[in-house]
Amino acid sequence: MREPLKLAPAFKDYLWGGERLRTVFGKKTDLSPLAESWELSVHRDGPCRIAEGRLAGRTLAEVLDADPALLGSACPAGGLPILIKLIDAKQQLSVQVHPTEDYAMRVEHEHGKTEMWYVIDAAPGAELLYGFRHPLSEQTFRAHIADGTLLDDINAVKVKKGDVLFIEAGTLHGIGAGCLIAEIQQNSNSTYRIFDYNRRDKNGALRPLHIDKAAAVTRLAPPVRPVGPLGPRVDRGAYAETVLGVCDYFSTTLLEIRTSLALCADSRSYHAILLTAGSAKLRWAGGALDIAAGECVFVPAGCGAYRLFGPCDALLTTL
Repeated sequence: MREPLKLAPAFKDYLWGGERLRTVFGKKTDLSPLAESWELSVHRDGPCRIAEGRLAGRTLAEVLDADPALLGSACPAGGLPILIKLIDAKQQLSVQVHPTEDYAMRVEHEHGKTEMWYVIDAAPGAELLYGFRHPLSEQTFRAHIADGTLLDDINAVKVKKGDVLFIEAGTLHGIGAGCLIAEIQQNSNSTYRIFDYNRRDKNGALRPLHIDKAAAVTRLAPPVRPVGPLGPRVDRGAYAETVLGVCDYFSTTLLEIRTSLALCADSRSYHAILLTAGSAKLRWAGGALDIAAGECVFVPAGCGAYRLFGPCDALLTTL
C-alpha cells in the first residue's frame, strides 16, 4: 500500500545558526545553535527518517531504495533528485557558490546544486546576496577575494517574507543575517566558500575557503533569473497558488489553503509537501495525517487522490 509518509528531519549546528527552528517550528534536538533542519533528505550527510506509522524509524533512503517506483516514472535514474531544508541564519552565511552538474559529478562524485529560496521571515533590512552587479574577469574575481573587496562587486537584495530567489548552480550567493528560509535544492552537499568574513570555528581556526574550485564554476556576471516567483498568484477561492520555480530537478508551488485542496500523486511523480505556516490535515483513502508548520510529508508516486485541509501555507514540490 502506498501512503503519505511524515518525515523526521536531520539537524545541523553550523556556527551561524540561531534558535528559530526551535522557537518557531518546535524542532526538538540538543544541538545549539540550530542552523538547519533537513526536512526531506536521502543524502548521506543528513538522511531523514519516517516519523510515524508502520515504517517509523526507517530512513527515507531505505524506503526508496527498496521500492524506486515510489519516485515515479518522471524521476531520473539515481534516486530522489531533491533535498528540502529549513534554514535559520542568525549570522550571515559565507559568500559561496555551488558546482554545476558536470563539474560536481566529475570532481565531487555527486550531483550539482541548483536551489531555490523561499523567505519564510526576514528581519528588517535583511539581505540575500545574488550574483554580481557587473561582469568580472577571473583575474579580477581572484584579486578582489585576495584584497577583501569582493563584497563591493556583489548584488545584494533586500528581502521580506514571501520573497523568492532561484539560485542556479554556478551563481555566487549568500544568506544574510535575520533570514528564515525554506530551501528546495538538488540532492547535493557540495559548497565552495569564497569569503567567510574572517570567522573562526569552535577551535579558533579560520574556516577553509575553496577559491580554485569556486573560480572553476562561478558565473562571473549578473544573475540570469529575476528575483521573484516564476508565475503570478492565482486565487481559486478555497486556495491560492503561485508557481515559485521550475527547473530540470524540481517544480515548486506555493499553496495558500483557506479551506481545502484536492491533489493527486499519480504514477508520474512523488509530491513533497512542506508546511511553512498554519496547520493541515492530509486525508487519503487509507487514512489521515496531521501536519504542523515546519513539517514535511512525502507522498509517493501512485498514492493517488488526497486532500489537504487548512488553513495553511504549503510548498508543494514535484517533477
